[in-house]
Amino acid sequence: MTESELKELIVESGDIPGHIAIIMDGNGRWAEIRGRPRVFGHQHGMNAVRAVVEGCRELGCKALTLYAFSEENWKRPRSEIKVLMRLLRKYIEKEQNNLKKDGIKLRCLGRLGKIDAEPRKTLEEAVAYTADCNDMVLNLAISYGSRSEIVDAARYLCREAAAGRLDPESVDEYTFAGALYTSGLPDPDLLIRTSGEMRVSNFLLWQIAYTEIYITPILWPDFTKKDLFEAIGEFQKRDRRFGRVKSKK
Repeated sequence: MTESELKELIVESGDIPGHIAIIMDGNGRWAEIRGRPRVFGHQHGMNAVRAVVEGCRELGCKALTLYAFSEENWKRPRSEIKVLMRLLRKYIEKEQNNLKKDGIKLRCLGRLGKIDAEPRKTLEEAVAYTADCNDMVLNLAISYGSRSEIVDAARYLCREAAAGRLDPESVDEYTFAGALYTSGLPDPDLLIRTSGEMRVSNFLLWQIAYTEIYITPILWPDFTKKDLFEAIGEFQKRDRRFGRVKSKK
């Protein structure tokens, strides 16, 4: 089935995920298979980023969250980190006008204080530049770890309680969710992981409690808009009960 045929079927179904999250895995292996350095895979992975952003916008998804750089990734060689940050700056500088034109608001999730000044400034400027866009949200999870996010939320609520601005007894799941980096956004409906790995890698642990998970063996640089549509097509076949018993017809 062609990309356009898949898209048509998805639209006809009408059950389009409002929020998609993606663990973009396999850049390094993609490069190693070709006898090239890992950074070669990161470079080609940018094409897949462009494809999924376009695909989600075309379908009318309201939010897309991409796991771009984890807190654990800071343990990688400094040379690789520098290339990753340079690619990130290049992507933002090249795409921010398109994001603005397409009504896509950029948000960054993570402990951004760890990022060097120049790439951090580029991110902050792009976030401000697209702040008034309302058609879709693109979250880049950078220097991100879900356990750290949960700890940061707990610290924030503790400070609010200590200052007398919050009654600890009033804290519930909704209050806590509002203190997370993803505050104001619905939880992901669909989580896609490329490269075939069967783990969530400290990504959106709170938010994916009832998210449908789709694993594909495709390495991230090879992931296309058609692959995105196939994942969404599979999502549309799922019976999402959220803990309820399936009703009898």
